[in-house]
Amino acid sequence: MLSELFVTHIGIRQDVICERYVEKLPVVRHLRKTDGLDITNRITILVGENGMGKSTLIEAIAVNLGFNPEGGTRNFQFATEDTHSTLCDALTIRKGYRHPDDGFFLRAEGVYNAASYIDELDKDPYAGRPIIASYGGISLHKQSHGESFLAIAENRFGGNSLYILDEPEAALSPRNVMRLMCAIQRLQPTSQFIIATHSPMLMALPGAEVLQLTNKGIAPVNYQDTEHFTLMRAFLNDPERYLGYLFEDEEVEDD
Repeated sequence: MLSELFVTHIGIRQDVICERYVEKLPVVRHLRKTDGLDITNRITILVGENGMGKSTLIEAIAVNLGFNPEGGTRNFQFATEDTHSTLCDALTIRKGYRHPDDGFFLRAEGVYNAASYIDELDKDPYAGRPIIASYGGISLHKQSHGESFLAIAENRFGGNSLYILDEPEAALSPRNVMRLMCAIQRLQPTSQFIIATHSPMLMALPGAEVLQLTNKGIAPVNYQDTEHFTLMRAFLNDPERYLGYLFEDEEVEDD
């Protein structure tokens, strides 16, 4: 069946073995035991506890599709450190019949290096229109971390494109997470997003399929049933009680 999505399936080759730590990740173990992961929504959100392999998988998907490992577009050629895993070489990615006009791999730790790369390219007096004009016209280095994230999402992201985001909430206040959600929702009719996050707010994006990674595998889940959402809601409903539980043992030890 033909799909309008740019990415429709993520699998893994059995003949390619990755680094030992990668092979031990629950998401990799699951992909090796199954036929892979079908992608059926324009917004796919990967959630799970630390150590499940969300960011490793997100990075591998991006690199496999031709994006710079440190973030940016497919045209970004900079490299500060070669630290990405070989999982990208083991993945098999099935695509739909449409091709994206553009795309971006946005990761919290890569924005600084991407900003430096843009500034360096714009030093060329013969390069024509400055690249930074597509990012709002102000150097990303002259903005806060969160502001630079939003400048990319609100100015550089466009329609009919593929966007891969790794924990974008790390740089954003709750208010600006909402702005990011607006940018994603605006582009959702024609673009595709694959996002790894710990943010219950991002998980609530309308129309998103939330896939939970656990030691048992990968399964769809209602965002309100994730531990992220239930724990955050319980804490906010009664923070004093939770703080009492958290620090009770420490007070006993101090005595």
